[in-house]
Amino acid sequence: MNSSRERNAFLCILAWLFAAAASGAGRPDSITTIAEQSGLRKTGRYAEVETLCRAFSSHHPERVRCFDMGTTPEGRTLWALAASNDGTLTPERVQKRKRPVIVAQGGIHAGEIDGKDAGFIFLRELLEDRERDAALDVVTFVFIPVFNADGHERFGPWNRPNQAGPEEMGWRTTAQNLNLNRDYMKTDTPEMQAMLRLLNAWDPMVYVDLHVTDGADFEHDISITTEPSGAGDPELLALAVEIRDQVIVHLAASGSLPLPYYPSFVVEDDPASGFAVKPSAARYSDAYWGLHNRVGMLVETHSWKDYPHRVRATLETLRGLLAAAASHAPRWRQTLNAIDARESRLNGAPVALQFENTNDVRMVDFRGYQYERTDSEISGTLMTRYDPSRPEIWHLPMRDQIRATLEIPAPGGGYVIPPLVAQWLVPKLALHGIRTEPLPAIEPASIRAWRADSVTLATSSFEGHVETKLSGAWNPEPQKIPDKSVFVPIAQLRARLIMALLEPEAPDSLAAWGFFPTAFEVKEYMEPYVAERVAREMLAKDPELAAQFKRRLEEDAAFADDPKARLDFFYRRHPSWDARYNLYPVLRVE
Repeated sequence: MNSSRERNAFLCILAWLFAAAASGAGRPDSITTIAEQSGLRKTGRYAEVETLCRAFSSHHPERVRCFDMGTTPEGRTLWALAASNDGTLTPERVQKRKRPVIVAQGGIHAGEIDGKDAGFIFLRELLEDRERDAALDVVTFVFIPVFNADGHERFGPWNRPNQAGPEEMGWRTTAQNLNLNRDYMKTDTPEMQAMLRLLNAWDPMVYVDLHVTDGADFEHDISITTEPSGAGDPELLALAVEIRDQVIVHLAASGSLPLPYYPSFVVEDDPASGFAVKPSAARYSDAYWGLHNRVGMLVETHSWKDYPHRVRATLETLRGLLAAAASHAPRWRQTLNAIDARESRLNGAPVALQFENTNDVRMVDFRGYQYERTDSEISGTLMTRYDPSRPEIWHLPMRDQIRATLEIPAPGGGYVIPPLVAQWLVPKLALHGIRTEPLPAIEPASIRAWRADSVTLATSSFEGHVETKLSGAWNPEPQKIPDKSVFVPIAQLRARLIMALLEPEAPDSLAAWGFFPTAFEVKEYMEPYVAERVAREMLAKDPELAAQFKRRLEEDAAFADDPKARLDFFYRRHPSWDARYNLYPVLRVE
């Protein structure tokens, strides 16, 4: 053992395993996980999820419901379980009884499978331990053991080379080679579409995503972060911190070394560079759920702690969260209700959509291991070697102050979606729980159109899309609104999510994901010999245009040296120019 703390942690885990085995004496094997039966050396295949789901429902028919939430591309059923002490086991009963809900999911990255085994053990505890099951009097707990079921069955011993155990595990991405934890905004996958339907139906106060991190080797064994953290309703930001801190206090009392931030170095593989902490992007589970005026929680156990240690830390996270909910969930629910009421009146208020770290730096103490950085004959660059037998405190710079780099006022009215776009966009918005309406009477003066002045395409695809960086502005511009256009009112509960999806410059907007590529493509052109003739005619007729052209040649050397740009100067001012080029096909109503 490397330290007295590690020895104590090991003894705690050993004692927990013996206690679990003793408490399971006489319990049917059908509700004991393969992981437990193996001493947490192994994790079961996906068939175990259905077996356990049905077994829990069979053993506790009044308190557990096993249900099908969707189907994967390879035809596997996505199983989920709902638990409560009074039979509040459907979204309809939840709504009728105004019951607070907590949703926890495992296996969004199916190699990071701690959440599946810890979640089943935790659910059994809730149902069998009278000291713990009081939480189910107050909340309904919904558990999705494996979100990425197809990836789970791409099973092998080396699927996570940066992770210590279990002996075999699943794969990071789906059968379509898509990363589900990049799909919350674009909703390409059937798995994500099923998840969003579940989340909108159950409307959990807290949505917990259970992961295992990669990265450096150090003593800390788990990080707990919550969203929203950068902008939003102040009460919601405070509630997210409160819930995070209550879980961290519980984890510390249980023997863990928890962190309240994700430990990502400023310079990869260089601990001395310190940490930069800023809000998650909307494409991730925690930030996405924060845009629903709820709390998203990201749980990351440390990959180099062994599997028994990581499962125990995940289990303690769920214990701490549900214990806090047992005491505070009704108050949390009241707070969220008040936040919802304010969110529906967001029109005109500034909304921050992107952030960066400021230059403010403070020093933090971090429990690491001694390490050295030496030149590598393999990679030809510096490499880091950690020595887990020699713990030490790292004094590291922390950059955790942020500022908004993109802040846009919410529209006074909403957005207008023309029918050609509405065919696919309205169903996508519905998946996000966003309400659309028939087009109301709109004053022409209140219409704004967004036109790009800069379009930069990524040089390679990412998650099946070519990401598109846009800059431009909303401006009054005469626009004919086609019949059967659809209206998206900003006065609804998901106003910030609407803006994150529909504002073209938002970093995870549908436009940024490349869903409107043809709006930014030139479809007609003017032959150079035609442009030469047209340019001469325009110069002869318009002295002011001639003066503009001359100034541009004198002041812009790159323009002067670019024959195409010089001809385009005239083509763009000619009546033949495509007036729809770079025009975003969604309008804004002020």
